[in-house]
Amino acid sequence: MSVLIQNKPIDPNLKTVKLRLEAGGALLPESAENLIEVVGILKSYGVVLGEYYKNLTYISEHQFLVVFPFFKFFNGNFSLSKLFHHLWHDRINLEFAEYCMKAMFWHGGGELDAYLDSEDFKNRAKEAIAAKVKRNPLLAAMHSLFPDFLPEQVRLMTYYSALGYFWSFMSPMFLELSDRYDRGEITSITDVVKHIQDGLVAAASVPYIYKVKLNDDYYEIVPASANLTFLMDTAVPYVEAVFFRSFPFRGTVSYNAQEHQISTEISQFNYGVLYADPLPVGGAGIPPTLLMQDMRHHLPEYLQKIYREGDRGKEDVLVKICLSFQKSMFCVTTAALRGLAPHPLETQEPQEKQANEKFLAPWLERLSRSRLYTLQ
Repeated sequence: MSVLIQNKPIDPNLKTVKLRLEAGGALLPESAENLIEVVGILKSYGVVLGEYYKNLTYISEHQFLVVFPFFKFFNGNFSLSKLFHHLWHDRINLEFAEYCMKAMFWHGGGELDAYLDSEDFKNRAKEAIAAKVKRNPLLAAMHSLFPDFLPEQVRLMTYYSALGYFWSFMSPMFLELSDRYDRGEITSITDVVKHIQDGLVAAASVPYIYKVKLNDDYYEIVPASANLTFLMDTAVPYVEAVFFRSFPFRGTVSYNAQEHQISTEISQFNYGVLYADPLPVGGAGIPPTLLMQDMRHHLPEYLQKIYREGDRGKEDVLVKICLSFQKSMFCVTTAALRGLAPHPLETQEPQEKQANEKFLAPWLERLSRSRLYTLQ
């Protein structure tokens, strides 16, 4: 009897993935090469995320309602030397962090997005805006002319804070994974998934709070009473917006409505990291290129060796980095699915198994259109 997903027979590829998950495996198959690529790329990613989250947090706390934040990428440590390196692009491409943040901001969803539409948030934003414009007549005049502008900026600042908060957990988690691999404690893709899952579960209920200091007083933008937490209100919206949906890359698809290359249903957007074609990476205007360039400078030697010995050597290293990164994100997705599943996926208890299948069905359907089957 064939396995069904949403009353339709599951295709052979999905069935293989489903059986692998139920046997304790991951979306990504086990192999020595997959393991070394995933651990190596996550070590580099952990370093880069450390810079990303620090800057997002700095912007949310110290560039709050600064209309023209010319020096927001300097983390409060501006110098002519740093400006020269910044203009020469001899730096971490912090713009990519903003790109991911704007994907979360645009797609919304979840309790964080719902809270930002609440009266409590509007009142708190109003108080913070009043404090900000109190000593800034120009900003006060602009606020009187465009009363919806600054409240929307407060919403945006909240997403800067939320993504910075999420990455502040993920960066040390990935670096610890690398350290454990070096100590011989991580020996399989299953170990990688378990490490990430344990980290997500441990931080799952940590509250997300956002406050800013204005005129020597603190203003809570997202208070503890909002009951927002790390996993459900920062991690899950990030996975949905960045792993699955994201934005169409300009230059790779037509934005002409008559061409019908972009779905009119935002829920059908499949431009996230799990779906992206690695080949355009390195092309002008492709946002993930910034991330690949950043990770390129922090690759461990053992991963660089694999890339050098592969086809084309270093000539297509950004594409190779992208492929490894996609593999690693399927491991993160596996950890998230295992953490969100109603019961352990390995369960043999009939009712629990049925609940798990109901949970997995829509996720597997979405992943059937991803790059998973090209990364075996």
